[in-house]
Amino acid sequence: MHTSLSITLLAPLAIGLAGSLLCEALLSPRPRPVWQRSVAANSLHLGSWLLLFGVFLLVLQRPWFVVMFILSLELVLVQSSNTKSRTLNEPFICHDFEYFWDAIRHPRLYVPFFGIGLAVAASSAGAIAIGSFLYFEPSLVSQWGGGVFLLHSIGLAAAGTLLIWLGWRKLLPITLAPIADLNRLGLFASLWAYGIALMRSSPPSSTSSPFYGIATITLNAQQRAELPNVILVQSESFCDPRSWCPEIAPTLLQHFDATRAEAIQHGELSVPAWGANTVRTECAVLTGLAPDTWGVRQFNPYRTLSRHPLPSIATAFKSQGYRTVCVHPYPATFYMRDRVIPKLGFDEFIDISEFVSQDWHGQYIGDRAVARKIGRLLEDDDNRPLFVFVITMENHGPLHLEAPNQERTSATLPNAPWPLSEQLRDLAVYLHHLDEADQMLANVKTSLNSAIRPGVLGWYGDHVPILPAAYRYFSPPAGSTPYMIWSTTFSSDQLHTEQKLQGMAANELGVQLFKQVFGRDISNDVIKAEPEPQEQE
Repeated sequence: MHTSLSITLLAPLAIGLAGSLLCEALLSPRPRPVWQRSVAANSLHLGSWLLLFGVFLLVLQRPWFVVMFILSLELVLVQSSNTKSRTLNEPFICHDFEYFWDAIRHPRLYVPFFGIGLAVAASSAGAIAIGSFLYFEPSLVSQWGGGVFLLHSIGLAAAGTLLIWLGWRKLLPITLAPIADLNRLGLFASLWAYGIALMRSSPPSSTSSPFYGIATITLNAQQRAELPNVILVQSESFCDPRSWCPEIAPTLLQHFDATRAEAIQHGELSVPAWGANTVRTECAVLTGLAPDTWGVRQFNPYRTLSRHPLPSIATAFKSQGYRTVCVHPYPATFYMRDRVIPKLGFDEFIDISEFVSQDWHGQYIGDRAVARKIGRLLEDDDNRPLFVFVITMENHGPLHLEAPNQERTSATLPNAPWPLSEQLRDLAVYLHHLDEADQMLANVKTSLNSAIRPGVLGWYGDHVPILPAAYRYFSPPAGSTPYMIWSTTFSSDQLHTEQKLQGMAANELGVQLFKQVFGRDISNDVIKAEPEPQEQE
């Protein structure tokens, strides 16, 4: 039995463990070698392998099948991490496991980045491997009997669990810089470290939000009638690429340039996302909370907000008598917005179900259609000022699923030869949709100018676009996006240019917008709910 055990079980265990390290070496960026990692990190890696081997052995009963199955899963993680690193400048972390389910529900947003051909090939190979191992490799239960099989399988899983427990007890805290943590810990240990940190973390308190405790400002009827409508637009992947790509026509973004010249305030917005992860920027703007306040929950804050609502800019405007509406031309369930948006203080959530087939432009509902929706909201006057938060979709990737149009490209890249080179292909598609966003900006301004009430417009990009080929050829952007605050009643002569230009973090934008509307700092005691203690006579 001892010889049979060594051949049947120990060999696949050892070879599989070595294979797991070889798979990990395929990561880009690659973690440091095993011998340069801490004992705790290596304990977590070994423990993870033993636990997975023992658990899947209980189910599959075939050790070589288990080895191939676990290594295949690890290769999926490695490929996912490499794709994420290439497009989003961030490796795979434990928060990303739930996106596998999103990839099934919304395949267009995920599978093309992974590679459709690779996904089909991997699925086909997996099906063939499963059938082959089930047919050719005998079950250990039939060889050893149920009792011995259970003893060894459960023993391996228990040994792995013990090593994991010993490892995480000695593991140093994560830095919340995923690239550095992956380099220091390796794949398995970094996944455990982020997962354990997430389970131990607490959501931010309501009192940490700058919108906490805002009370109704005492205004007379005339002042309330003069409160402006407020439109805050989070424009998908909006940035000004002319700063890093000299081939772009300078006339691109002409409405953006004109609005920026008239703006109350404008500048660069430091956003906590690159290429995707829109909700990180979205949450920062809405709640006024910086990523550091969220700790390890910063990587998907809407998961927390779905259970622990916080004060937001919407609750702040609502407390002043505003009707609050969110417009997002995509299924409301994505990122759990159907649960989060109402809890953030919005009276109404308009999603893709309220758009029609003619509203599509490219892969998504077009920005001009969203501008028309905003215009209709502004026309529906119920005697309350309106606050609308808009999350556009038109410029969302994957850009390579669209073919560039030669006529459109000649207007945005006038000197580019046709057919386009690799570095310009996705860029040309992006520039077309960026031009549509620019036209949306003009249309929203027209609607605000036509309304009875004055209007204030906030505009910003959630992150830079995914354009790896263009970034390699030209130069990658800094990662910030432009923002501006514009008003129908503001004259560009009211402030000097140096006063108007101001960079800020994403979590400061909503606070600044509220301040511009009410003419005072959000932290002013006049608008706080809790009164100052009165002196006793």
